[in-house]
Amino acid sequence: MNTRSTMRAVAGIAAAGLAVGALAGCAAGDQGGDADSGDVTITWWHNGTGEPLKSFWEDVAKEFEGDHPGVQVKVEAFQNEDLQRTLIPNALQAGGDAAPDLFMVWAEGEIKSQVEAGYLKDLSGLTDVVDSVGGAGTGWNVDGKQYGIPFRYGIEGLWYNQELFDQAGITDNPATFDELTADVNKLSEAGVAPIGVGAGDGWPAAHWWYQFAIKTCSPESLKEAADTLTFDDPCFVKAGENLKTWMDGFSGDLPFQSNPTSTPAQSVPNSSAGLLASGATGMELMGTWHRGEVAKLVPGAPADNPPAPEWLKWMPVPDIEGAEGAPGAALGSGDAWGVYKDAPDATLDLLEYVMSPDVQKRFAATGEIPTVKGAEAGITDPVLKQIAEGTQNASVVVTWLDTQYGPVIGKAMNDAIVNLMFGDGTPQSVPDAMNAAAATL
Repeated sequence: MNTRSTMRAVAGIAAAGLAVGALAGCAAGDQGGDADSGDVTITWWHNGTGEPLKSFWEDVAKEFEGDHPGVQVKVEAFQNEDLQRTLIPNALQAGGDAAPDLFMVWAEGEIKSQVEAGYLKDLSGLTDVVDSVGGAGTGWNVDGKQYGIPFRYGIEGLWYNQELFDQAGITDNPATFDELTADVNKLSEAGVAPIGVGAGDGWPAAHWWYQFAIKTCSPESLKEAADTLTFDDPCFVKAGENLKTWMDGFSGDLPFQSNPTSTPAQSVPNSSAGLLASGATGMELMGTWHRGEVAKLVPGAPADNPPAPEWLKWMPVPDIEGAEGAPGAALGSGDAWGVYKDAPDATLDLLEYVMSPDVQKRFAATGEIPTVKGAEAGITDPVLKQIAEGTQNASVVVTWLDTQYGPVIGKAMNDAIVNLMFGDGTPQSVPDAMNAAAATL
């Protein structure tokens, strides 16, 4: 299983596996509290099963209890897979005491399903919190209302070898694809394959089209396509045209390494991650997880928990000059908090505290990428700080397109993109394949 697959949102509510009675035992408590005593119990589920996150969230709950007499917060940690596929869907369907009050929700398909089922509180009234996460909250907005508040988010970017950039005379990160073209040519002249791509696995190449799509299409066009699963907007053809124009502006195999469709994405030395790790390529488009993948494949790296090489840096994907996409539009994935429809009002107070700048700064110090602007000050790692700043500065943050559109459309889309980039496909063939796949649903 590739690392990216573990980050994909599960688009759906139906899941089975645990009895309602067992779920009620997990939730533990009367959500409305004791009307006579004034006591309120809030159940909070998260996926921080390891340290330091497990203890961190427990400490945050105790701090909140200390400031809110009569409120008890019962915190429980579960594996991410359990939360996504079994615990939360079953608990929300069961309702009542079985349902947690504060819990994790995932973007696009899953949260839309939960909203349609009537499980979630509208959080739009928490304006300061919603505003604090900026564009990162896009994927949890349904019909103009905010139902999830992302607390962890990382956007995709270009991972690169600073030493090779220095050798090629590249001093500044490109702000536009025209500037990226100049950097590609400098790396090539220095004898380096500029960009690695694991097109053998399909989706890493497809992400190049994704980037051109979110930077070519307006936010309104992207939202309509995600809502209707109709891909007739001319911007989707234009995205392919822009991608091909950029690729065709180079000679030979450029801007990528030779034989990209025979190259896997990660895990093995001859993967695109391995090429970057060995210095055979100068950069690669990938998500936040790629730092660890590259670290494992650096020649001579220790087998257990190797540190990332100092030369491995990150930058946001440049914009396309003159395109209609929102400036700084970014692609990524993350985790968010949602609130059950019948949760006590104190749950909203807890959510505000969890998303406060102070708590998010301390969350960042655990090695996570926070969403609240200013919380990146708690990050000690300069690369993670860059990713946090890039996420916060993005005007629109879009969830992986194959996650948004679902696996049937996603596979057809990815296959068509690889054919466009490295075969005989045309810009029109990509939306055609997506519409044809959508017609089968």
